[in-house]
Amino acid sequence: MAKPHVTLEVGNDGVAVISMFNPPVNALALPIIAGLKEKFDEATRRNDVQAIVLTGKNGKFSGGFDIGVMQKVHQTGDVSLVPDVSVDLVVNTIEDCKKPVVAAVEGLALGGGLELAMGCHARIVAPKTQLGLPELTLGVIPGFGGTQRLPRLVGLSKAIEMMLSSKPITSEEGKKLGLVDVIVSSQELLKVSRQWALDIKEKHKPRMRSLHRTDKIGSLSEALKLLKAARQQAKKTAPNMPQHQACLDVIEEGVVHGGYHGVLKEAKVFKELVMSDTSKGLIHVFFAQRATSKVPNVTDIGLRPTQIKKVAVIGGGLMGSGIATALIMSNIYVVLKEINSEYLQKGIKTIEANVRGLVTRGKLTKDKSDKALSMLNGALDYSDFRDVDMVIEAVIESVPLKQKIFSEIEKVCPPHCILATNTSTIDLNIIGEKTSARDRIIGAHFFSPAHIMPLLEIVRTEKTSPQVILDLMTVGKSIKKVPVVVGNCTGFAVNRTFFPYSQGAHFLVNLGVDVFRIDKVIRNFGLPIGPFQLQDLAGYGVAVAVGKEFANAFPDRTFLSPLVGLLIKSGRNGKNNGKGYYIYEKGSKPNPDPSVMPIIEESRRLTNIMPNGKPINVTDREIVEMMLFPVVNEACRVLDEGVVVRASDLDIASVLGMSFPSYRGGIVFWADMVGPKHIYTSLKKWSQLYGNFYKPSRYLEERASKGMLLSAPASPTRSRM
Repeated sequence: MAKPHVTLEVGNDGVAVISMFNPPVNALALPIIAGLKEKFDEATRRNDVQAIVLTGKNGKFSGGFDIGVMQKVHQTGDVSLVPDVSVDLVVNTIEDCKKPVVAAVEGLALGGGLELAMGCHARIVAPKTQLGLPELTLGVIPGFGGTQRLPRLVGLSKAIEMMLSSKPITSEEGKKLGLVDVIVSSQELLKVSRQWALDIKEKHKPRMRSLHRTDKIGSLSEALKLLKAARQQAKKTAPNMPQHQACLDVIEEGVVHGGYHGVLKEAKVFKELVMSDTSKGLIHVFFAQRATSKVPNVTDIGLRPTQIKKVAVIGGGLMGSGIATALIMSNIYVVLKEINSEYLQKGIKTIEANVRGLVTRGKLTKDKSDKALSMLNGALDYSDFRDVDMVIEAVIESVPLKQKIFSEIEKVCPPHCILATNTSTIDLNIIGEKTSARDRIIGAHFFSPAHIMPLLEIVRTEKTSPQVILDLMTVGKSIKKVPVVVGNCTGFAVNRTFFPYSQGAHFLVNLGVDVFRIDKVIRNFGLPIGPFQLQDLAGYGVAVAVGKEFANAFPDRTFLSPLVGLLIKSGRNGKNNGKGYYIYEKGSKPNPDPSVMPIIEESRRLTNIMPNGKPINVTDREIVEMMLFPVVNEACRVLDEGVVVRASDLDIASVLGMSFPSYRGGIVFWADMVGPKHIYTSLKKWSQLYGNFYKPSRYLEERASKGMLLSAPASPTRSRM
């Protein structure tokens, strides 16, 4: 395979075409940046070159700076690995070039790719090209002049919106805004760009240096007002992320002191942000998601995925209808089976509502929604299961019911059919106990709502065949999920790791900490809602059922709180009936319910764990730690038992499945940043005060004593993979 390189070709018209080659998206790796400098210097020197066109090979301009360089900076701590592109290449070499430079852009120009194009004197773009600056999603800011040139080309308000949201626009919108000079077909792109460059040379077209424009910035007072409003908005929407405020500071520098000053400040701030914990966390998550597609002895043994055309979903409740929605939206035929026509109609109506909801929110066209719904059929028996490629069972968490279903479907489905269960906690060996097709049994654990949440936890047993795992991974990707392959145990990887989370919250409440304070502290840490509001939304039945599973599996470290039982006894069921820890009224936000306090007091009386009968005094930081360190402790056991392929799988699963803040890098990454030693000593102290719930695991103790990271690879004591 050809290495990343830059080519220069001079035509008879005297136009040098400089092309970037680094598939799949022509990322600006270090050899590409060096090659651009070299080829631009050559084109500038050569007398036979009148003008220059910059483009990318294979239908893409450039997807931006190579994120691998930033990952290397994090691994080595050496920020000098980031090259000086902004001033040296974009300003001095491209924008200040004496010969006209035109960008010929198609496919995409994102991040550094768009910044290169904005440094050129004109942009000729193919239809439906994606243009954007998504750097803030990686904890940094645009670093090649984007914070300065975008406001000067599209206006300050739109530029702020594009950078802070990280959302791309199409070339059609870019044309209206002034980012794009002209839109031409891919076939005409180079021809028109060459001519445009020559027209600039002959002064038939203007030679625009965008860094020097001020006409779209507006008055200073207006600009400062816009920036102030954007700062206040970013404080609300991204409270724990420094890159948003930094981006606005750098934009302001350019507005007040001029574009070149802005470029210098941008380069300095970019290097500071690359070394921030936020950038480390977000870039770790980026690579963690990529790593999930590599599963030893599955993806590396030459297997090819089998096409899954038709899937049967058993159970049309909340999960089953969500799974069916995700499948039909990706052109997979679905047979939805229920036990009676009333339940079946209800399930089909839920799926129709899911699809229509996506149309209303502009995520799906009417035509596509009609096509999706035409892929759905209902059934009350197994007669339509004769030609299905996969069955996904999504009934209630009842072992006898699941066992009965699996022994029935094994008899009626074709011999190649994958037999999957959406159980969230039950051991797969128990579910498949009464079947002989153990190699085809697999967990397909979706997270609710299944048609929206991006994680698919794929659970394998010792007997699941690699082909079945690969096929389910392929289906997962086709329905736009991130599949993470995990081993089989109670709760699997995600729910097992996080079972101490809500128990830790209940422990704190029974120690006298205020319920609503806990929720607020956890929201401030970065989770979308706190543990008690989450319990209200999920319904208390789920909490009771899951609690029993974990109490049976891990009796040595389970905290049994009577609180949920007392809430049910008092007629509360969370959002389902409008009363839980919070009051739920249509059209208004959930409000804390003061009348829940006597029930909480009763729970505290029954558990009787408050030291000397008095509430404990804790800081907000201690609340976070007392809830999340037990989660880290369980993550250590999951790693030790080989339930996941690698620690980063648990990180991406915690971000996508549990909404753990991505800028903290996932549960294990965050724990390594906090420090295993601090986590170990805290847990040891609390276990002496409050018992086994906080007792540190052997793996954590070992890592803390040796000064090792929790994520450092090690041979698990036993593997469940």
